[in-house]
Amino acid sequence: MPRLGLWEILIIAFIILLLFGANRIPDMMRGLARGLRGFKEELKGEEKAAQPGEKPKAN
Repeated sequence: MPRLGLWEILIIAFIILLLFGANRIPDMMRGLARGLRGFKEELKGEEKAAQPGEKPKAN
C-alpha cells in the first residue's frame, strides 16, 4: 500500500471540502466522534461484564 504524502492528503481534503461543503464537515465529524465514543463505551462494558480470568465472549 503506497504511503500518502502531504500533497496527496491536501488534495484529498480539498476534494472532500468541495463535495460536502464547509458547513457539513463539522457535523460529519461530530457524528463520527459520537459513534466512536459509543463503540468505546460498549467495549468497556463488555470488559467489565467478563469475570476475572475469563475471556470476553465474542458475538
